[in-house]
Amino acid sequence: MRKVKLLILFVILIILVACGGEAEPETTVDTQPDVPTAPLSTPTLPPPVIVTDGEAEEQPAEEAGESGEEPPANQPMFPWPAEAFGYGTQSHAVVGDPKFAMDNIRNSLDLDWVKVQMEWPIVEPDPDTFQWFFYDGVVDEANAHGINLMFSVVGAPAWTRAAGGENGPPDDYGQYTAFLDDLLNRYPGKVHAIEVWNEQNLDREWATPQGLSPASYVQFLSQAYETIKSHDPNIIVISGALAPTGIHDTVTSYDDFLYLDEALAAGLLNYADCVGVHHNGYNIAPDIPYEEAGAQPEAATAIFRGPFDNPHHSWSFKTTLDTYAQKVQAVDPNKKLCVTEFGWPSSEGYDTYPEGFEFAQDNTLEEQAQYIVQAFQQMHDSGDVWLAFLFNYDFGNKGNGPTDDPVPYSIIGTNGAPRPAFQAVAEMPKPE
Repeated sequence: MRKVKLLILFVILIILVACGGEAEPETTVDTQPDVPTAPLSTPTLPPPVIVTDGEAEEQPAEEAGESGEEPPANQPMFPWPAEAFGYGTQSHAVVGDPKFAMDNIRNSLDLDWVKVQMEWPIVEPDPDTFQWFFYDGVVDEANAHGINLMFSVVGAPAWTRAAGGENGPPDDYGQYTAFLDDLLNRYPGKVHAIEVWNEQNLDREWATPQGLSPASYVQFLSQAYETIKSHDPNIIVISGALAPTGIHDTVTSYDDFLYLDEALAAGLLNYADCVGVHHNGYNIAPDIPYEEAGAQPEAATAIFRGPFDNPHHSWSFKTTLDTYAQKVQAVDPNKKLCVTEFGWPSSEGYDTYPEGFEFAQDNTLEEQAQYIVQAFQQMHDSGDVWLAFLFNYDFGNKGNGPTDDPVPYSIIGTNGAPRPAFQAVAEMPKPE
């Protein structure tokens, strides 16, 4: 899923005056826009605070680990227990008020984790400029609300690449690790997981002279892993999640199952605490294997025909996660998955949908809510998943309207009002 581009020019002009998609054919679908153009403002109709039966009361702050008891409610659980399941969501909290976003994620949705994409080119547009202010509020508010923070660190500034552009790693991998050093020095103890890159099996994310290369990515990951662990061994390192795709030309796209096989053979698990996974949901339920999609009642009425007329593993949430777990645990039985993006889009209530996302028309808002809750429960019960991040909480009213890829996935509508999935996630049981 493409990296979200921030409205940096507008912000820089105001704050620092003196300073300086469509989807892949058939089964590769992109679910983030290039440039959201929403104003930097809070939602027009904020989600209500929903108190669930299991919501803990706020406790006084105290030093973590002194008595061996649970940390206070306003502190993240860190290090994150190996046996615990992490409920999370992705937020576009760099737009609008991060305090508002984190308050809703913690106190309304009752989630433990938040994912935010950190775009290196935004922070370091040239070798002499750092613009951490885009993320300072996100870090501070996540921690103040007791939410564990995962940064997906993506993109390389054009000045680090002879070919230019930001759609691939730097020519010198050491420049990425130097940025990770700067990041962790800036926010010591406040970043609890890092996902190293994003969908590196697509050339729009990993354009290099060597092409799409699992072995090269593992080399890149190994350097990042050593750097992160040198700062804090408790930070969870997540391998960059692959795009589920049925296209395998090895030039523009690499089948994710085949890519994973080669990355595992190259030693991926030596440099990741868990293996990143993405899934786009499409228009089949989370418990349907791909080969059974054609037998579902939806096959008779669906507008988008991919899963029903062109069976392939990439359509199915269940097949994707089950197969990843089998491949990973064949190498290391104790290694788990971190599902860093999953969700189901619905265009119900909108008069249009993003180009290439016809399947959003087939999911009602109630189905979106049902599938999300079912997927969370399915991942928890499988024992194969450590952390799970819903895509997404709040892109709905921070983009360019219903034609932006993330908007139909959002559990907040374009008007800022909660969609049914918001209430469903808030009330969903969240056992550890």
